[in-house]
Amino acid sequence: MRIIPQLLVVAVLGLVAVPLAARFLPASHPMLDGLGLLNPMAAMGLVPPERAAEGEGRGSGPRGTPVVAAPAERQVLRDVITAIGSARGVQSVALAPGVSGRLLALTAAPGDMVRAGDLIAELDAEAAELAVERAELVLADARTTLERVDRLTGSGAATNLQRQDAELALRTAELALQSASRDLADHRLTAPIAGVVGLIGVQVGDLITPSTEVTRIEDRSALIIDFRMPERVAALIRVGDPVQANAVSAPNRPIEGRITAIDNRVDETSRTLRVQARIDNAGDALRAGMAFRVALEFTGEDYPAVDPLAIQWGSEGAYVWVVRAGKAEQLPIRILQRNADAVLVETALEPGDLVVTEGVQALRPGGEATVAPPGGS
Repeated sequence: MRIIPQLLVVAVLGLVAVPLAARFLPASHPMLDGLGLLNPMAAMGLVPPERAAEGEGRGSGPRGTPVVAAPAERQVLRDVITAIGSARGVQSVALAPGVSGRLLALTAAPGDMVRAGDLIAELDAEAAELAVERAELVLADARTTLERVDRLTGSGAATNLQRQDAELALRTAELALQSASRDLADHRLTAPIAGVVGLIGVQVGDLITPSTEVTRIEDRSALIIDFRMPERVAALIRVGDPVQANAVSAPNRPIEGRITAIDNRVDETSRTLRVQARIDNAGDALRAGMAFRVALEFTGEDYPAVDPLAIQWGSEGAYVWVVRAGKAEQLPIRILQRNADAVLVETALEPGDLVVTEGVQALRPGGEATVAPPGGS
C-alpha cells in the first residue's frame, strides 16, 4: 500500500514543477504545447501571454530533423586516359652518301638550320669528273659518226643497217653520260628537307661508304608523339581528336595537339593500340626523343553529381541521404567519377529528391526532415 502515497507525492511534485517550468523555463513551451498544456496554463495566468504565443509558434512549426539539402545536378561523365610517349620531329632524315669516297669538305655544323638542297658535305670526286669528261667525248664522237652515216646513206654509200648501228652508239653514249653525271652528283651530300643539322660523326679525310651515316636532319617545327592506348578505347579514338601533352621534364606546361594517325590493329602482346599525335613547337623549346605524358578525354553520358560531403559509407557500401516528400531515405550509390567539386554517381534518384549534405548524423530512415538553407541558423 506504500505505492499510493508515493504516487501522490509524484503527482504533487508534477503539479508544482510543471507550472514552474512553464513560467520560468521558456524552452519547455514547445513540449508543453505538444502536450496541449500550454494554452490552458496561459489561460490560468501561469504563463505570460506573449511567451505562450512564442511557444505556440515554435511548437506549431516543422518538427523534423533540420538538414541542408539540394537537388542533385547532372554532369557529363568524362573518362581521361593518359599514356607516356616519345617525340620525334615531324620529318627526320639520316644522311649517307650514295657512293664510297674520301670526305673532302663539310659545309654544315651541328645545330645549323638548313634548307632543302643545301650542301652538307662533299666527297673527293676527281675520278667521277674524269668519267664525265670521258662520257662527253664518247657522246660527241657518236654524234659525229651518226651525222657522217646520214650523209653517206643519202648518197647510197652507207646502208640502213650502218645507220641503225650509229644511232644505237649515240644512245649508248647518252646513257653513259647520264650515269657518269649521276655518279658525280652522288659525291655531293645535300639536305633533302629543311631542318636542324644533328651531330656529325665523320671528319674531313675519312673514307666513307653508303652505309656511313654522316648526320641527321630533323624538322622540329612540330613534333610527332608516338604512344599507346588500351584496346578498350580503340573504337572511341578518331583522327583529329584533341590531346593534351606535357613534357615529363616540364609537367606544368600543357601543350594542345591533335591525333594524326592510328594504327590499323591492336598489338596482341600488350593489347594496346599505337597512336600518333602532333604538337606545335613554335618556340623550338622541345626536342625529338623527349618523353611526353599524353591525355585524351572521352565524353560519356550524364549522371547525378553530388557534393562529396553527401556520401556516406555503411556495411553494404556507399549511400546518400535524400529528403523525399519530407521523409529521410537512404539511397545506395555507385561512384563513377570523383571530380574536384562533385562526385558522379549512379543511383535511383526521383524528381524532387533533395540530397542531404549537412545534418546526416541525426537522420533515420523514414524520419521527418526539415530542409534548412545552407549556413542558416
